[in-house]
Amino acid sequence: MSMRPTPRPTESIRGIPVSAGGSAAPATISCMIRVSIAYPSGEGSTFDHAYYAASHIPLCNSAFQPVKTEIDKGLNGPNVAAVHFYFDSMDAMQAAFGSPKMGDVMGDVANYTNIAPVMQVSEIVG
Repeated sequence: MSMRPTPRPTESIRGIPVSAGGSAAPATISCMIRVSIAYPSGEGSTFDHAYYAASHIPLCNSAFQPVKTEIDKGLNGPNVAAVHFYFDSMDAMQAAFGSPKMGDVMGDVANYTNIAPVMQVSEIVG
């Protein structure tokens, strides 16, 4: 009669234990990724909110195919505006920003602002 070794403790992925025995553990854990692009306010800055919402963001959505998009119009704080694109995974986000339409997206920025945008990539954890 052969004896099977006792499974040793395993590592965790993002704090979730990965089981060594019994049921198979997932190879990856999906997470939601948010890309936020903010436009800081500053002296001499211009921003056309109407064009941004009606033309630029639809162009971005066509290029990136995000799960969800939110647009912020800054009322108080450091930013004039921001947009948040949501993706099912980091791979989906990277594919989106590798879109052949990226040149069109970047070329359109001068049509609504003279502000250099700031980008933040985040994992939604709660």
